[in-house]
Amino acid sequence: MTIREMIVVEGKDDTAAIRRAVGADTIETGGSAVGEDVLKRIELAQERRGVIIFTDPDSPGERIRKMVAERVPGAKHAFLTRDEARGRDGLGVEHASDEAIRRALEGVRSTEEAGEAVDAGAIEWGDLLDAGLIVHADAARRRERMGELLGIGYANGKQFFKRCSMFRITPAEFAAALQQMKKEGL
Repeated sequence: MTIREMIVVEGKDDTAAIRRAVGADTIETGGSAVGEDVLKRIELAQERRGVIIFTDPDSPGERIRKMVAERVPGAKHAFLTRDEARGRDGLGVEHASDEAIRRALEGVRSTEEAGEAVDAGAIEWGDLLDAGLIVHADAARRRERMGELLGIGYANGKQFFKRCSMFRITPAEFAAALQQMKKEGL
């Protein structure tokens, strides 16, 4: 599997894991203190080849993802589950199996283009409440599983709602994922 877009990762161990799993070029942010020079390279990569943001499923990774996505509209996103990224010393792309990395890259999601209106019939805050994804004793676990099913990763309630909009999750997709969770007893 060869990836045309440049993949934005956090560090050299992530680059090694990506290259072990697929044919791809990466841009390393060097951690959560992303410099202006790195952001400019990512912008250039987006113009020339496209960009996939593939950061760790933890707080620093989410900060980097948000920073790059705000700076580079139209960037695509790849997500690993926390279980797929779990290693002895933490969470990270570098700990994921080749198969998990390939699966995440095959399931890349695009955000809406800047300036486009959110489609009518989009997911509403009340849908998250009704689905037990917020204000529920098991909300975090339910959001984690729903994020896996929808391919948008784990997030807190506000961020999950924002991702549903950003990735244009349809009511039909949402309902199908919710139905699957019910089958699983969640």
